[in-house]
Amino acid sequence: MRRGFLYLVAIMDWATRNVLAWRLSNTMDVEFCIQALEDALLQFGAPEIFNTDQGSQFTSPRFTDVLKDAGVRISMDGRGRWMDNVFIERLWRSMKYECVYLHAFETGSELRAGLAK
Repeated sequence: MRRGFLYLVAIMDWATRNVLAWRLSNTMDVEFCIQALEDALLQFGAPEIFNTDQGSQFTSPRFTDVLKDAGVRISMDGRGRWMDNVFIERLWRSMKYECVYLHAFETGSELRAGLAK
């Protein structure tokens, strides 16, 4: 987008590398992350382990409580260790270079529609 920022969260299955759920937000609050997590849990069930980086949304008690309530063990990458989460980092790179940078979306709605394709 030419002006402003939007934040994207994706819940990915590491075995298949499929995106199970995703959300886009104009704020960095935890709510959109919880919505994506709850969608993935509802549609696909609870995994044994859930891996994240140490971002503020993923370390918040509200987010971790959803995982704990579902009986999921929580794994967090070491600080600055992008290789621990290489599949999601690769997804972000691919989305930027194959979609976002090519289409120069003007609005959040356009971006959301473009990502959904």
